[in-house]
Amino acid sequence: MSLRILHVFDHSLPLHSGYTFRSANILRQQRRMGWETHHLTSPKQVNCTVAEEEADGLRFYRTPPPKGLATRLPVLNQWALMRATEARLLEIARRLKPDLLHAHSPLLNAYPALRVGHSLGIPVVYEIRAFWEDAAVDHGTQAEGGLRYILTKALETRAVRRADQVVTICQGLRNDLIARGIPADKIGVVPNAVDAEAFVLGGQADPALRERLGLAGRRVLGFIGSFYAYEGLDLLLRALPIMLEQDPDIRVLLVGGGPQEANLKAQAQALGVADKVVFTGRVPHGEVSRYYDQIDLLAYPRHSMRLTELVTPLKPLEAMAQGRLFIASDVGGHHELIRDGETGLLFKAGDVQALARRALEGLNLPDQGETLRRNGRHYVETERNWAATVANYRAIYGRALGRAL
Repeated sequence: MSLRILHVFDHSLPLHSGYTFRSANILRQQRRMGWETHHLTSPKQVNCTVAEEEADGLRFYRTPPPKGLATRLPVLNQWALMRATEARLLEIARRLKPDLLHAHSPLLNAYPALRVGHSLGIPVVYEIRAFWEDAAVDHGTQAEGGLRYILTKALETRAVRRADQVVTICQGLRNDLIARGIPADKIGVVPNAVDAEAFVLGGQADPALRERLGLAGRRVLGFIGSFYAYEGLDLLLRALPIMLEQDPDIRVLLVGGGPQEANLKAQAQALGVADKVVFTGRVPHGEVSRYYDQIDLLAYPRHSMRLTELVTPLKPLEAMAQGRLFIASDVGGHHELIRDGETGLLFKAGDVQALARRALEGLNLPDQGETLRRNGRHYVETERNWAATVANYRAIYGRALGRAL
């Protein structure tokens, strides 16, 4: 049955992030299902001054940033963002007359959608990809258990109660909402996935790039992405001296950047391994695969905290799609994706000795991890593809609309 959906996003393509890639894949798959999708971004779309914009075949309505004193004051600036989103959403919803509003986290998008939905009599689905209060704790903007944290969590729970249906990206988030008293039949799960066909299986390392990086003749552990504290890259550096005792040819390749970059460089110096760690900085998106090919074993050593225990990341799925070998900490978000010894190797979160031991095991697998690589690729092809996961919206939307789709 044809369905017109108006999505509300924090930001979108052409910006590149796990958030924008998930959004784009959802939209493309919903269109393949015969649904009509329209798309609005909040004022947080960076460097955007147009009212509408096309990116990778998808057209997005943009929200102009708010102006005035409120935008420069704490708390009030968040209220100003929501008011701006609400005004733009109301204008577009009146014009398009959608069957459904689908607001994607953070909750700054939920409240404008709820107000507009209530005003126009349109059901609202709220999708949570991470709890805003938990993400803010890691990014250093508020303390867990502090007043702002408590208020943010209360606002999140209130938005969930008011929405017609709720979507989470994993069971960890769903279980947390159920523990808050939200009825289980109100919460659907649409897991993260990948388009396996869009990922090329890992190739041979470019010898010229390997030489330029100083990695010729070395065995390489690596990470590609943003350097946030929760990623646990500090643990990887702490484990490096232990691994070097067993194999002096091991090196660590860190590709990307972020809030922890300076701290990680200082830590490498303090540990006496600065000459064994290569920081490339951010590289163009089209060049990323060349750097992946330099890495013998990817590392995802996330720390255990609410965010990582509850939320499943995309990176391990992308690694599987590329037929890569990887190790990861046994936080809940990884446990939900990775079958230890079958599609990847898990180690006890926060345990530097366990990380070093499992990394050495991964580097020394007799078949170079071919069995794990093959199993991982099969897993994403058969279970974690977008066609399979986006199909879950059919039942969720049906419940919000009160009719079968």
